Amino acid sequence: MVSAAIVVLTKNGGLYVEELLGALFAQVGIGMHEVILIDSGSTDDTLTVAAEFPVRVEKIPARDFHHARTRNFAGSLVNSDVLVFLSQDAIPASNMWLTALLETFSDPRVGAVYGRQIARQNSSAERRDVFDTIYGEQRLVKDPALGNQLGYRFFHFSDANSAIRRSVWEATRFPEDLAVFEDIGIAKRILDAGWKIVYEPNAAVFHSHYHSTLGLFKRYFDIGFTLQRLKIWDSPGVGPSMLRDAGKLLKRKLSSGGTAGPAPGRIWQDAAKSLGFILGLNERYLPLSLKRHLSAHQIYEKAAAS
Repeated sequence: MVSAAIVVLTKNGGLYVEELLGALFAQVGIGMHEVILIDSGSTDDTLTVAAEFPVRVEKIPARDFHHARTRNFAGSLVNSDVLVFLSQDAIPASNMWLTALLETFSDPRVGAVYGRQIARQNSSAERRDVFDTIYGEQRLVKDPALGNQLGYRFFHFSDANSAIRRSVWEATRFPEDLAVFEDIGIAKRILDAGWKIVYEPNAAVFHSHYHSTLGLFKRYFDIGFTLQRLKIWDSPGVGPSMLRDAGKLLKRKLSSGGTAGPAPGRIWQDAAKSLGFILGLNERYLPLSLKRHLSAHQIYEKAAAS
């Protein structure tokens, strides 16, 4: 079995950190593994809880946090065969989670693997719908040698629950020119370099966030921008497959709402996501003064600089 270092980026994660660390040290079927917390200015009891576990804590100023740069910094701290990245609120669903991730690397052509994300019971209907669509029960092997047969899912990758072969990370690294969705960026680099990426549903975690309708609009603006900037949207099959899945999801909502139909809020959320996504794809035609209000992560600053 390969050696692994589990990297968790924390900031005020006290609500979940104890549960997360308990789950990490309850993993079975593997040898010793290192756990590193990169904390960017927690003011709650995150560090107090972490001190109760045999973890390595590295502190960085909150102003220095950057999704890609901080993950690259974490990778530079360890020498394990595999870097495992996990969000502070992504809780392994079983004590075989890590084994399921690491066993994938028995194939020497696998550069990265990501696991299933299961929405929590108190998650919004929107998050449950999205997770049911993109995190199914079927294992996927994305092999660039065979071409893209999965549409937009070929490029999908989430570092909220993932593992990357260290040598592959060293050759690709998270793209620091992206303010967000650095996981999509590194996935494209890995695939472009000829490595396989595997989706392993047995490596499941409970994880989800709440997004307001406005928050979804801004999030999907940033997604559209990212797919366009990385030239993923123009790849064969990406657009049609995304539209096809969106249509299936909408049809399911319309048919499952009973005599009253689906909740109006869910339809408004879909409309907000679609509009944000379209505007993000076409952000180069929008004035900076407008993009300042459309982006959740101010990625328009990167667009202006490039």
